[in-house]
Amino acid sequence: MNVIGIKPRIYIWYKFLNSLFTGLSIGSVFTIYSPLKPSIYSVGGIFLAIGMLIVAKFYEKLINFQKFFFISIFVELIILILVIYFLINPYTYMTALFIYAGYQVTFVFGSYLLRAETLLVGKKKILSVIDIYRQAGYLIGMGTAFIFYKTLEYFLGIEDNQTKVYYIHFILLITESVLIYILIKSFKRS
Repeated sequence: MNVIGIKPRIYIWYKFLNSLFTGLSIGSVFTIYSPLKPSIYSVGGIFLAIGMLIVAKFYEKLINFQKFFFISIFVELIILILVIYFLINPYTYMTALFIYAGYQVTFVFGSYLLRAETLLVGKKKILSVIDIYRQAGYLIGMGTAFIFYKTLEYFLGIEDNQTKVYYIHFILLITESVLIYILIKSFKRS
């Protein structure tokens, strides 16, 4: 299977769902990361910067549709694994560390994915629509998370933040699964 391009309309929906996921999950990481010491963030930041330098060194070989597809899938699969792991083993120090490390691995490819997307999509109008859908997804995700947390609090009497974050991970699991499916469908194959 050779990946030869992007189907813009489907890819735009992938970007929407990707940002929706980010908006839904953004508040939960603070609760999940609470057992971690500040020094962990420093070490993680160092490894992130080194990883990004290594990836940037290979842009010339990495910026093509085939690699862009596989790295995109790789990043999304890591996130899916993190969500599943949290649902199985919530709120331990090792879970917080594993999730932090997993997100750091995905962030290593962040600049690459953005640069490759810009170069491979190439059309200003499509890039503009992608960014509009990205921001809309992010806003809707944050708004949905707010409503979800308040619904748990006011209608179900769930006050505990850890319980709220655990429950939102079921929505994240569904969102991430659909997102991966849409991502796969958004690439043209020869």
